[in-house]
Amino acid sequence: MEKQPKLDLWLLIPLIGLPVMGLMTVYSATHGTGDPTLFYRQLVWAIIGIVAVIFVYYNDVRVIRDNSYIFYVICLLLLVVVLFFGKNVGGHKSWVKIGFLSFQPSEIAKMATILAMARFLSDDKTDIKSIPHLLIALGIPILPVLLIMLQGDMGTTITFLSIMAPMIIIAGFDIYILMLFGFPFLLLAAGFINVYIPVLMAIALFALLIYQQKKFMVHQLLSVGFGLAAGILTNRFAAEILKPHQMKRIETFLDPMSDPRGAGYNVLQAKIAISSGGFFGKGFLQGTQTQLRFIPAQWTDFIFCVIAEELGFIGAALLISLYLMLILRLIWAIFSIKNRFVELTLAGFVSLLFIHVVINVGMTIGLVPVIGVPLPFVSYGGSSLVGNMMMVGLALNFFRNKRSLGY
Repeated sequence: MEKQPKLDLWLLIPLIGLPVMGLMTVYSATHGTGDPTLFYRQLVWAIIGIVAVIFVYYNDVRVIRDNSYIFYVICLLLLVVVLFFGKNVGGHKSWVKIGFLSFQPSEIAKMATILAMARFLSDDKTDIKSIPHLLIALGIPILPVLLIMLQGDMGTTITFLSIMAPMIIIAGFDIYILMLFGFPFLLLAAGFINVYIPVLMAIALFALLIYQQKKFMVHQLLSVGFGLAAGILTNRFAAEILKPHQMKRIETFLDPMSDPRGAGYNVLQAKIAISSGGFFGKGFLQGTQTQLRFIPAQWTDFIFCVIAEELGFIGAALLISLYLMLILRLIWAIFSIKNRFVELTLAGFVSLLFIHVVINVGMTIGLVPVIGVPLPFVSYGGSSLVGNMMMVGLALNFFRNKRSLGY
């Protein structure tokens, strides 16, 4: 029998390549800012991430699975602690300062939530078509989401919720019924909080009860009707319900020139930076938009602009190729490693990674409203970097043990 390689190169290449590109870009984006510690902090977090990858890689998958609930509870407690003792950064009270490093528990909580949800859904006693079990499955990500909403971090809230649909579908839930929960999510993303979400979720639960009676096509019809009603409500009452800054985001997303020196400034400068990079880029540390600081948050939310301007289309394509390599390999693993816990864990990670990349790149090129989502492995932020590296390390662990996992 052919011996399988211990390390999967298709995962190892992006695991190395993406953080290296991130460190280079953070260095360029923060070059001359007067705070040289930003790069060195990220470098320290990258080293911590390597240690975390090694720890996860050599750990027993069964131990990780059996302790996933404990990990989840610890992260919930950290999210509660942040509400009382957290550091306010960019209007979000979501950081805990440890020495000269700042730690964001919500980033690590993403991994903990995926593992806890995967364990519950992979349990032989769990029947996802049962309403009590479905509510428990939905409650696992909703609990940290509520705590993160209290922190005021809507970007993290949206990415958190992205793991729910693929994991529940893979667990065997009917996609038509799941559509009912998609509309409250869209309204939540748009800013409909506190008023419509409970009502919409109650309607969704009512539809589930009807579906449990096996009434033919009722759930599909309710999905369509519910979507139309949500769209009408959104269009009719948006101005009365959305907060001023949320309305401003929508307006500048549709027309950045409506406020070129205010809310639309970031997007306009980002487009200028990306388009000026051309095919080969202006060169490392040579980007005019980057080095002259025309782009706010260029080492966090708008870091893709730095790559596109200084490394051009070639650099941007290389970055996207690394993401594509990682995502496709993880998707391949979902279908090739016949283990329920592994399938669900990887599905959660893929959806989380995909939504981060799509939203972040979409923000910089004006296809998505600016909601403050970092670029995985690349944006400045140690807790995000360590969390993502740990998830890839876990995927490497799955490949290493795929024979014993049921390959």
